[in-house]
Amino acid sequence: MTILSGHSRLAGILGWPVAHSRSPRLHGFWLRRHGIDGAYMPLPVRPERFADAVRSLADLGFAGANVTIPHKEAAFAACDRVDATAHRAGAVNTLVFRDGRIEGSNTDGFGFLAHAMASVPGWSPAAGPVVVLGAGGSARAIAAALLDAGCPRLTLVNRTPARAEALAQALSGPIEVADRPPLEGAALLVNTTSQGMQGQPPLVLDLAPLPATAIVADIVYVPRETGLLAAARARGLRTVDGLGMLLHQARPGFSEWFGTMPQVDSELEEFVGGDIPLR
Repeated sequence: MTILSGHSRLAGILGWPVAHSRSPRLHGFWLRRHGIDGAYMPLPVRPERFADAVRSLADLGFAGANVTIPHKEAAFAACDRVDATAHRAGAVNTLVFRDGRIEGSNTDGFGFLAHAMASVPGWSPAAGPVVVLGAGGSARAIAAALLDAGCPRLTLVNRTPARAEALAQALSGPIEVADRPPLEGAALLVNTTSQGMQGQPPLVLDLAPLPATAIVADIVYVPRETGLLAAARARGLRTVDGLGMLLHQARPGFSEWFGTMPQVDSELEEFVGGDIPLR
């Protein structure tokens, strides 16, 4: 049982709906591990009330909040200041309330890179060409992070080519759009779509053209091992799952709100994702 004092630091996650979020469980684990006087709670907010809710949280003394669907773009507009990560991603997923101001950042790209480098020691975004499936918010944040970290060439593949073209134009750099994944010679394949998620259609893709040294990543984490990752492992390819990205993207916000940079380890992974089916 958590007992709060009058000095407790408060944060939470804004979404609609938000009851499914694992962020309260994740941040609650870190709060207990570090013995911090604080709490992190689910904050269900309807889209039409979002801007008012954010300002109210700041006025009530909250340290900040995470933002999830459908509020990430609205969060960008609600901020007094956004950093370079938010500008590049075009959305905000982490809010910090400081001296009466609302500051925003996007940690999705950080979370993806941190988990990929932890999962595949020695890997670097500069290792070779990258193929990204999808052109939504997650694709934008991940693609921006990869390009900024030295990715030599990135190809977007999306069911709606015009959306991928718009994203490529917004990000600029060594980025192009294709109607099929150019897997030959790719160093990294990333699925940012919902295909393969529990309750969604599977992602059907022939991985045979990928080099034996390629890495396959999927940001879906329900199930923890998607069909794409299972197919990659069956071919002997290295894989990066979606749960670790969720855990790593939460670290910068926790550090800002509660004053401690937490770590991701196997105990945390089991606590947050232990009940998620593997397949």
